[in-house]
Amino acid sequence: MDRVTETHFESYRPGRSRAPEFYGFVAWTSTTLAFVLYILWGLLPQEYIEWFGIHWYPNREWAILLPAWSIMLVITTYLVYSSMAIAVTPSFSDMSSITDNYTVFPTSPNNHTPYLDSSSTPVLYDMPIGLVNRVLYDSLDPEQYE
Repeated sequence: MDRVTETHFESYRPGRSRAPEFYGFVAWTSTTLAFVLYILWGLLPQEYIEWFGIHWYPNREWAILLPAWSIMLVITTYLVYSSMAIAVTPSFSDMSSITDNYTVFPTSPNNHTPYLDSSSTPVLYDMPIGLVNRVLYDSLDPEQYE
């Protein structure tokens, strides 16, 4: 056997259903047929359509309106989704932008000396934002920003 035939037989297994292949083919064929009919409906003169025996069909302006409305629907969906995400975002001054319901603070809030050493590895829990700011920005010279 040549190599092409071997790979064909290796990909086909008797226990595997081939139904998705047929469903895909039917979907591809039906959408292609629907697109061709849509193009013919939009472009053929009325006499040719009536010659095929079709005497009622939607107004031709829908050939332009359907794609235009579809595009506007997709764009509006993106805009509404983005706007809703921005609307529910907490402001910067809200504490929920820093903490959440699962925040675990240290048991003794006054003992933060292990954090002040940059080589130490602390126990895993949330640190108060004031302590983080003190460790990060207290050692900086305020005159360098003036």
